[in-house]
Amino acid sequence: MSEIDPQTQKELEAAVFQRLVSHLQNRTDVQNIDLMNLAGFCRNCLSNWYQEAAQEKGLDLEKSATREMVYGMPYETWKEQYQSEATAEQLATYAEVHKNSDH
Repeated sequence: MSEIDPQTQKELEAAVFQRLVSHLQNRTDVQNIDLMNLAGFCRNCLSNWYQEAAQEKGLDLEKSATREMVYGMPYETWKEQYQSEATAEQLATYAEVHKNSDH
């Protein structure tokens, strides 16, 4: 495997992140609780990580701004249009999967 210089690596990582966000914006059928249960993170986690990265660079981005970047719309709009009530099974899985985590 050839070496990738640090700048190219950052550019590739940014492109992958953008593609992930775009994919999640298009997959409105996938609920955050399902993402949490299967992958241990969700759209809210991504927006929180975005906000934390901005803070590390000295930028003050509001949570609502980073959520809108990840969701592609205001969070409240996404919730109204696409979020469904979690089932008892989803909640039980979440409790089991995350019983020792900080989520």
